[in-house]
Amino acid sequence: MASRGITPSHRIRRFVRNRDSGFHPSNINYKWWLLATVMLGTFMAVLDATIVNVGLPKIMASFGVGLDKIEWVITAYMLSMAVMLPTSGWFADKFGYKRMYINGLFLFTLGSLLCGVSNDVNMLIISRVIQGMGAGIIQPLGMAIITREFPPHQRGIAIGFWAISAAASVSFGPLIGGYLIDNFNWQLIFDVNIPVGIFAILATIVIQREYKNLKLRSFDLIGFISVATFLPLTLYALSEGNAATNSSGWSAPYILLCFGIAIIALAVFITNELTVKEPMIDLRLLKDRNFGLSTLTLMIFSMGMFGSTFLLPIYMQNSLGYTAVQAGSVFLPVGIIQGILSPISGRVADKFSAKLPILIGVVLLALSFYMNNFLSFLTERSYIMLSLYVRGFALGMVFTPLSAIALLSIPREKMAQASGVSNTVRQLGGSLGVALLATLLTTRVSYHSQMYSQSIQPKSQTYINVSKNISTQLVHNAGSSYANAAKQGQAAIIANVGKQAYIEGIDDDFLVAAFITVIGGLPVFLLKGKKKQTIKKT
Repeated sequence: MASRGITPSHRIRRFVRNRDSGFHPSNINYKWWLLATVMLGTFMAVLDATIVNVGLPKIMASFGVGLDKIEWVITAYMLSMAVMLPTSGWFADKFGYKRMYINGLFLFTLGSLLCGVSNDVNMLIISRVIQGMGAGIIQPLGMAIITREFPPHQRGIAIGFWAISAAASVSFGPLIGGYLIDNFNWQLIFDVNIPVGIFAILATIVIQREYKNLKLRSFDLIGFISVATFLPLTLYALSEGNAATNSSGWSAPYILLCFGIAIIALAVFITNELTVKEPMIDLRLLKDRNFGLSTLTLMIFSMGMFGSTFLLPIYMQNSLGYTAVQAGSVFLPVGIIQGILSPISGRVADKFSAKLPILIGVVLLALSFYMNNFLSFLTERSYIMLSLYVRGFALGMVFTPLSAIALLSIPREKMAQASGVSNTVRQLGGSLGVALLATLLTTRVSYHSQMYSQSIQPKSQTYINVSKNISTQLVHNAGSSYANAAKQGQAAIIANVGKQAYIEGIDDDFLVAAFITVIGGLPVFLLKGKKKQTIKKT
């Protein structure tokens, strides 16, 4: 029997309203299928942030460039992503979330194709910018779509499953990249994204429904220009401060000019975002206690996490002689452990408190970095794996509860903006982390090289004995002449000093990453837990 007082037009309007909100019973299957498509896009975007790390030594050798240049292969991707993250929400509101999500997948796939055909490092960096633009659309819109379709009491577990796609990329990205590099070439680490991207586009076209925000904001041109000026200039100045091509160091005029313009751009950006009616990045959202503190924590974590991630594959390949696939395989357990724990920690955050798993994860993450502070050229694989096991547990405990508690009191219509702010800050922190730790690595390697060089005294009896023993071994076992063996012995000592100085520099970087992580955990104590009575199932 039809309900009294409810006309067919009322039923239609109510169905459309419930359909758009994602809470209608008929949407139960739809929202999980939608989650699957978003996970696929996220897997692809995160895959390319991890798969490249194991390929850096081969790319460096292929193009004949150093660490100060090759870091831009990572930084350019993260930088363009950071610029696109806050603007993707506006474009989605104007043109539709489905349409923009497809455009993001297309840009990412196109960038992957261009990376694969790049014939110099500059072309590769430009192609990575295009990739990053696509990823900068995919990631925030994916989270916004999930938070819109899932009710609050299911949001934590939904974000947890979404995190599985990122965890799978962390696990399989380096392994896949290592296999392709060892058996084929480094170009294939980008080409592998093309079929995945095409499939993701088709799946999105078939499954996802279009959604537009009827309250369209005006585009914040001043905010976009200022942030697009601040980010690249800051990272460029940080990376060039100790570059081999910069003989003047931090006092170089162009470095000081970059910093000066970046500071002005940052001041313009903050002033504009706090005063304009419809900002590109709504900094006023940071007034929300949980969101502001969680965003600060996320930024500090990202500095340590992203900044240190590219170090381990370089260390294993350049210092321990690992192949690319061997270096990539060690990351496999990290994503598996993170993928298993993410939904569990999300469920704990939904049912009880998010602060406890976050704090446990902070301690474990700092511990894993601290363990890497003791790496040497004699470090065994089992020790490296142990530190990565700990890191996998830490990541599984931290990010899902942190995301859930950050969005706890954010209004539903502000989810896209909040997601844009959160992802922008994460990528900004990661970009700064890569630039800072790469610069620190160059500085510390130079420092340790000088310290070791001072310890090598040509008239020292120890130096004479070691050099003589090496020369004797070369004469008897390698067939070298006495004259050549003496030179080769001295060169071997110098090479060992350089190798040890490089490892010491990496150890220093990991120690700094551990310290940054501990600092990032301090705001967690100030987070406000949710009250159980506020959790209402729809």
